Amino acid sequence: MKQVGLFDVEERLTRLSGLGDQLEAFSRTVDFEAFRPDLEKALAYSDGNKGERPPFDPVLMFKILVIQTLNNLSDERTEYLINDRLFFMRFLGLGLSDRVPDARTVWLFRERLTHAGAIGGLFNRFDATLCNAVYLPMSGQILDATLVASPEQRNTNAEKKDLREGRIPQDWQDKPSKLSHKDRHARWTLKFTKAKRQEDGSMPATDLAIPFFGYKSHISIDRKFRLIRKWKTTDAAASDGARLREGPLDKSNTASTVWADTAYRSKANENFMEREGFVSKVHRKKPHLKPMPRHIQRSNAGKSMIRSRVEHVFADQKSQTEFFIRTVGITRATMRIGLANIVYNMRRFLFPERINDAA
Repeated sequence: MKQVGLFDVEERLTRLSGLGDQLEAFSRTVDFEAFRPDLEKALAYSDGNKGERPPFDPVLMFKILVIQTLNNLSDERTEYLINDRLFFMRFLGLGLSDRVPDARTVWLFRERLTHAGAIGGLFNRFDATLCNAVYLPMSGQILDATLVASPEQRNTNAEKKDLREGRIPQDWQDKPSKLSHKDRHARWTLKFTKAKRQEDGSMPATDLAIPFFGYKSHISIDRKFRLIRKWKTTDAAASDGARLREGPLDKSNTASTVWADTAYRSKANENFMEREGFVSKVHRKKPHLKPMPRHIQRSNAGKSMIRSRVEHVFADQKSQTEFFIRTVGITRATMRIGLANIVYNMRRFLFPERINDAA
């Protein structure tokens, strides 16, 4: 077998660039050094005077989390693919002879950021980068939420009752290994979906209700650029409408209009938006046991043309990253969803920048 030389590697990387390397586009467009202050503050590494082995560069490790999120990889699979794929190494600035972080190092880095609550600051840091690049929140905002699955838990009715009331079940308290594998924050809910047409061509009278276990990702995007501006993670059973009053509305948006589906329609929310200076374009609900008035139908249809744009965000996230929670607990789930939101904004940022470069 021919020995691989430097020029062979460069030729292969050039070919990968020609085929379209998304990570290379990330390197050109996203200033990852902007994340360094937040990463260093959250990690709080020692200065190395005591002779410890120096840690990997925090920006390098954050890039690994970006790779992991983009491809929905486990820590072990991440380690393997970084060693295996040239374009991963190029994105990370690693050569063939450089040391690669192992799976345990990746896990510890993510855990440190998770417990430091760093994901909110990292998201805000990139949002500030977007604003500095003149991608300001504009033309109003759209709110919605989507369910994010996590591994199902097999608990007894008594254990479920304890969890709902905020208590740790007695049998778990003296079994730390079992407790560490039990997700005490994820919840069951029903996911309603349209029933399929039957064989005779008729439609069932009721929609389907599918049990679902996990978390819920709440987001607010701006209408102009469809970038995520505000977000929140809750358990899957949390009400969408109640979250509207808990911070998802972006006051920095240049327009005051808010679009959302009927789950956000309530007197409390309408009064809240009026007090805060927002203009509600939330869908109106169908009257109970009465047909929907034609003028409300037309109004909702017009709102749907704008509100539906938020569905493309969730579709993109689920098709690109598969959006599945592998971890246990809402703190780690928040980290996972926050990373997915940052990576979505990075990918969205590539689109207008590519157009500007071509112009």
